[in-house]
Amino acid sequence: MTGLAEIFVGLLLAVAALALVARRLTLPNPILFVIGGLLLGLIPTLPKIRLDPEQVFPFVLPPLLFSAALFTSWRDFRANLRPISLLAIGLVLFTTVTVAYLVHYFMGLPLAAGFVLGAIISPPDAIAATAIADRLQVPRRIVTILEGESLVNDATALVAYRFAVAAVVTGSFSAGQASGRFLIVGLGGILVGLAVGWLAAQFHQRVDDAPIEITLSLLTPFVAYLAAERLGVSGVLAVVTAGLFLGWRIPELLTFKTRLQGGPVWEMVKFILNGFVFLLIGLQLPEVLRALSREAIPISRLVWDAMLISLAVILLRVLWVFPATYLPRLLFKRLCRHDPHPKWQHVGVVAWTGMRGVVSLAAALALPLRAGDDSPFPGRDLILFLTFIVILVTLVVQGLSLPPLIRWLGIKDDGAMAREERNARLQANQAALARLNEIS
Repeated sequence: MTGLAEIFVGLLLAVAALALVARRLTLPNPILFVIGGLLLGLIPTLPKIRLDPEQVFPFVLPPLLFSAALFTSWRDFRANLRPISLLAIGLVLFTTVTVAYLVHYFMGLPLAAGFVLGAIISPPDAIAATAIADRLQVPRRIVTILEGESLVNDATALVAYRFAVAAVVTGSFSAGQASGRFLIVGLGGILVGLAVGWLAAQFHQRVDDAPIEITLSLLTPFVAYLAAERLGVSGVLAVVTAGLFLGWRIPELLTFKTRLQGGPVWEMVKFILNGFVFLLIGLQLPEVLRALSREAIPISRLVWDAMLISLAVILLRVLWVFPATYLPRLLFKRLCRHDPHPKWQHVGVVAWTGMRGVVSLAAALALPLRAGDDSPFPGRDLILFLTFIVILVTLVVQGLSLPPLIRWLGIKDDGAMAREERNARLQANQAALARLNEIS
C-alpha cells in the first residue's frame, strides 16, 4: 500500500521533472503540469489521489494569492483600478449569467445549477496568469491589469458561487438579499485584510530578525483568510488586501537582510504549490470521467457540451473586453484625456488571456452531493467535467497561443520597468555617496 510519504515524494519528483521539461521546451510551467498530471492519472497502477477542496481553499489558495498581491505594485494597481474592476466584477458577473442560460437551454440543467457552473468557471486564475504573463515580454500595464484582475475576481466569483449553491440547495433566491450580502462580504473581507496587514506591519516595525519575520509573513495569509471566513466575509479579498497593504509598506518595514532572505523563500513556496496544484488538476480528470460513465451520457454529447462551454468562455471575454475598453472613452471625453485610447493589439492580448485554474477546480469539487430535499445535486458530475475541460482548454489553447499571438501583433516590452529600476539604482547610489561624504 502506498503511503502519504511516497505520494508526496512522487509528486515532488514529478513537479521537478515537468518543470525541467517546460524549461527545455520554453513553455509555461502550469501547462506542462496539467498535461503531465492528466497522463499520470491515466496510468492504472498508480494510486488514486483525490484533491480535497476543504484543504485547497485554506491551505493552498492563501499563500499563492498573498504572494501575488505582495509583489504587485500598489501604485500600478491603483492607477489601473477602473479596467481591473470592469474585468474582476463586470466580466465575472457577465460570464456567470451568460453561461447559466447557455447550459440551461442547450444542456437541460436547471437554471440555478447553471448559475453554479457560471460562477465556477468565470474567474481567470491568478496563478496561471502570473506564471504565464511573467514569461512574456509585454508592456507593464498589461501585466498589471491581468494580475490585478485575477487577484480580485476570485472574490466576486466565490460570492456568486455561494449564492448559487444556496439557491440550488434551498430552492429559493432573493436578488435584493444577494446584492446586500455581496457588499457586506466584500467590504468585510477588505476590512479584515487591512486589520491583519496593519497588525503584521506593527510586528515588522518592532522586530528585526529575518527568520522570525519571514515566518510571520508565511503565517499572515492564513490568519487573514481564516479570520475572514470565521466572520462570514470574503477570505480571498482579505488575503489580497493584506498582501497589497504589506507590499506597499515593505520598503519601510523590512531591512535589506530580511528582503534578501525572504524573496527566495516565497519563490520556492510559489513554485512548489503551483506545481502541486496544477499537477493535481490533471490527476482529477480520470476520476470525473469514471463518475460520468455511470450516468451513461454519450461521449459525443459530453465532448460537444465541453467544447461549447469552453468556446463560450473564451468568446465572452473577447466580447466584453473591447467594448469595456473603448466605449467609456467614447461616452466620457474627460476619461479619454486622462487615459488615451490603448492600442487594439494590447487590448487583444488582455482579451485572450483568460486561463482558468485552481479556484475553479476547488469550487467544483466543493459542490455538495445532495440538495436540500435529499435529492442528488442536479448535474454535479457534468459540472465537474465541464469545469475540468474549461481549465484544460484555456490553459493549453490560450497559454500556448499567447507567445505567437504577441509576436504576430508586434507587441514589445515598453521598458518602463527597466527605466524605473535604473532610476532607483541611480538614486540609491547617489544617496549612498551622499551618506559616505557626510560620514567622512
